[in-house]
Amino acid sequence: MALVRTRLSVLISGRGSNMLALADWLDRHDFPIEIVQVLSNKPEAAGLELARNRGLSAEALDHRAFASREAYDAALADRIESVKPDWIVMAGFMRILTEGFCARFARRMLNIHPSLLPAYVGLHTHERALADGVRFHGLTVHGVTPTLDHGPILAQALVPVLPTDTAESLAARVLEMEHRVYPQAIAAAASGRMQWTDEGWRPGQSRPGFESLSFSPWHLHPTLLDAGEGH
Repeated sequence: MALVRTRLSVLISGRGSNMLALADWLDRHDFPIEIVQVLSNKPEAAGLELARNRGLSAEALDHRAFASREAYDAALADRIESVKPDWIVMAGFMRILTEGFCARFARRMLNIHPSLLPAYVGLHTHERALADGVRFHGLTVHGVTPTLDHGPILAQALVPVLPTDTAESLAARVLEMEHRVYPQAIAAAASGRMQWTDEGWRPGQSRPGFESLSFSPWHLHPTLLDAGEGH
């Protein structure tokens, strides 16, 4: 019997590096997951052409063509529902979603944010972390709710802040971990191994086809592991 494949709709606004990292990860693993749609709110997003070059269906729905956020989100939701995805994955999608949109896809949306939430909600996370002089920074994979960067946390990764760091160098180190952590977290949710409940994410029973999936809710940057700071 053929395995039921989990269908992903991936939303981007720019270069789509997490989308490409996910596609690469899926190519390397034989899990029943497929990207059925790449959507951007910006027609000029570089990630659209990169997705097409990978053989993925990619299109834009320009938010600037709509009179209101509600009108755009309703059209976006219709476009997403046309491909019947199981999960909607935010991969650098730079839009604050309306309550109506979130209600249509409740407990079916994931996002990755470049900070250790609840610290540094919103933009310019790396600059703010450096300004505060923190020793550790990181990323968070969380479920999407109407409150910005506030949904239940599925996974986090810890990244060291170096004395010589700039916002750009710190961002690059965080992005390296994003590409490692996000695909595993998406697979954990898609498989049912981690389930979104009223109490947050809880372990569940994986569907067939995901027996070899390895997932941990906590990850450390390799330099921390080299220093002997284990899980």
